Amino acid sequence: MEEYKKENEKYKFLKIIPTSPHSSGVFNLCLNRPSHLNALSPHFFTEFPHALSSLDQNPDVSVIILSGAGRHFCSGIDLQALNSISSGLPSADRGRIGEKLRRDIKFMQDAITAIELCRKPVIAAVHGACVGGGIDIITACDLRFCSADAFFVVKEVDLAITADLGTLQRLPAIVGFGNAMELALTGRRFSSSEAKEMGLVSKVFASKEAMEEGVRAVAEGIAAKSPLAVTGTKAVLLRGRDLTLHQALDYVATWNSAVLLSDDLKE
Repeated sequence: MEEYKKENEKYKFLKIIPTSPHSSGVFNLCLNRPSHLNALSPHFFTEFPHALSSLDQNPDVSVIILSGAGRHFCSGIDLQALNSISSGLPSADRGRIGEKLRRDIKFMQDAITAIELCRKPVIAAVHGACVGGGIDIITACDLRFCSADAFFVVKEVDLAITADLGTLQRLPAIVGFGNAMELALTGRRFSSSEAKEMGLVSKVFASKEAMEEGVRAVAEGIAAKSPLAVTGTKAVLLRGRDLTLHQALDYVATWNSAVLLSDDLKE
């Protein structure tokens, strides 16, 4: 635990917690800004990919559970983050303003994509609000669970923004194109049960406590499997999303030709 206390000193609004004093391989990465309902500050976009990379490179980590401290999972992007972008723009040259804004957006996109680049499975455990940037985050996760009190909003259209951190690209593959279009255009709030019905979450738990216990059990089950098989399954599924069937089959053949003959297989 002392090691992670030192690690946590690096982060202002994140916290890394081993889920068990014993070595289960499951670690909790917690959005830790409860006084602001875990709104995503400018610090988040630097801290989050750094924390994921640290966990990814740690041989003691097999599975990461992503959760939120306090009453809500994530209330979306902090308006201060938007203000910091606009205040840092050049004042006159429209071309330079556009180029700088594009770099800022790409920087924030990369912070969310870090979830997919992490070799270890990342499981979202959602309670309370999951709004705007929270949807960007969970759609990049590998598995999603929630408590019955959870609710979800693709909020950007109400803020006069076209969502640009991944929701419009990832959500259609999860809930279907029609559902994603309706949710993104209306900006309406939808419940945990509707999220389950659409396939956004795999299971709804009666309470936050029940969710934490249930998600931990799922994570420990995954952590007990061959690490090569788990990381390979995540990598092949994500890569296959962007390939034709023939290309995806070729990719997994190449992957397994490199890692199939392992001590894990013999065991």
